[in-house]
Amino acid sequence: MGISVIIGILSHISRAVRWKYLLEPMGYRPKTINTIFIVLISYFANLGIPRSGEILRATALTTYEKVPFEKGFGTIVTERVIDLLMLLIIILVTLVLQTDFILGFLEQRGVNLIGAIGILFVGIVGLFLGSYIIRKSKSPLASKLKGFLGGLQDGVLSLFRMKNKWPFILHTVFIWAAYFGMFWVIKYTVKETVPLSMGELLVAFVAGAFAMSTTNGGIGLYPIAVSAALGIYGISSVSGDAFGWIMWIAQTMMVVLFGTISFIVLPLLNRNR
Repeated sequence: MGISVIIGILSHISRAVRWKYLLEPMGYRPKTINTIFIVLISYFANLGIPRSGEILRATALTTYEKVPFEKGFGTIVTERVIDLLMLLIIILVTLVLQTDFILGFLEQRGVNLIGAIGILFVGIVGLFLGSYIIRKSKSPLASKLKGFLGGLQDGVLSLFRMKNKWPFILHTVFIWAAYFGMFWVIKYTVKETVPLSMGELLVAFVAGAFAMSTTNGGIGLYPIAVSAALGIYGISSVSGDAFGWIMWIAQTMMVVLFGTISFIVLPLLNRNR
């Protein structure tokens, strides 16, 4: 559990450093220590209200580093898009390694892949259509929204203007390798899960990732999703639940502890701001 927490902290530090690469093309160079504390605070906030951490993260960056909210939020949106792509890559790798088991798991849960892809497509089309209508409108509200969207676009496009593309890519790979590493070492806390292969653990990792993304920090759902995925490979519900709860408790304790410290220390380090 201790090793898992250490790997988790390293992933958050890497995310904070990677974030700076997105901000630099717009002329902003925040302190690394500030970005680390802000990232930790955002994860802590997400435990209370899902996705609230992203708003708080951009707000804190505005407060302590004078980065306009819409530009900072734009870089966070870029990060989320990249994380989504990485998750899709992991899902594809998992499908290749464990095709029969993954499809069987989804069918048991009544998940329709074609329907899910259709909903995603409609959402993307609606987003572009709404943006087009706002840009063509001349109302006062539309003018304010245009300004916000312009800043958001600057943040998103910073990915293509950055000088440190390779360090950014390496940090991205490290972050997701660390996420899986956190998961991998926990298998040694439960005797029955020790023999599980990387492909089998990837199935549970993906299930846990979806649980995390749909709840505030995976509360309640994460251990259930992980246990259900491990059950496909004959892991007993007792061992599966133990694995899921140990993983969730270790990472939640880390977020609460270091998030609380960050909440206290960040304003103290920036008293003159």
